[in-house]
Amino acid sequence: MAEALRRVLSPSSAAGPEEENTAEAGPPLLLLGGPGSGKTALLFAAALETAGEGRGPVLFLTRRPLQSLPRGTGAALDHLRLQIRFQYPPSTRELLHLLCSAHEARGPAPSLLLLDGLEEYLAEDPGLQEAAYLAALLLDTADHFSHRVGPGGGCGLIVALQTQEEGDSGDALQLSVLQRYFPAQCWLQPDAPGPGQHRLRASLEPGGLGPRAEWCVAFRPDGEMTVTPWPAQAGDPSSDKGSSSGGQR
Repeated sequence: MAEALRRVLSPSSAAGPEEENTAEAGPPLLLLGGPGSGKTALLFAAALETAGEGRGPVLFLTRRPLQSLPRGTGAALDHLRLQIRFQYPPSTRELLHLLCSAHEARGPAPSLLLLDGLEEYLAEDPGLQEAAYLAALLLDTADHFSHRVGPGGGCGLIVALQTQEEGDSGDALQLSVLQRYFPAQCWLQPDAPGPGQHRLRASLEPGGLGPRAEWCVAFRPDGEMTVTPWPAQAGDPSSDKGSSSGGQR
């Protein structure tokens, strides 16, 4: 599952199998999708995979505690969650303060920085300059962590942004600003589910870092998540080539 999830969330995996086996972080990624499209589930799955590989702690930023956590992982989940540090900045001001103070924080540097619900913070200060400043600060913080982790490691950055089907011009301009800072993007679209499944289509746009790729992400009733190539590329999406666990949001 780790390899399949990296293909969805890390554009660097498109370069070839040699890069897939390295521990280096891929470029910053913007995860885009509508309400309930599975953004939080993929972020948490990425956190579990990184923690399970022993690459180092994961910093997960979100405005409120997750409503549902993965099931079916047993006692292993408790061990992995010790490596995932959740912090809940309630406002844009608190988020900016947390990111700025990260340069002075002690202890092991995170190997992965995740931010869920970027749109909630941007809604407080909807100006384009504010969006650009927050995006630049996120990249700067991840870069700082990468320097602390050292060569051969680095700190990955994945930011989830909720998109609206009929967004106004301000939302479109805000997204265009964010795309300048996050040229690599993964779009999530709900798809017709199979029996007892919630399924979505993940389209990875690496931003010139590799070819476009599409994946089928399916969530079973027990919370298990499977990632397989989209049928247009190869095979049957119902085939279980790898699995992990994730709640869905």
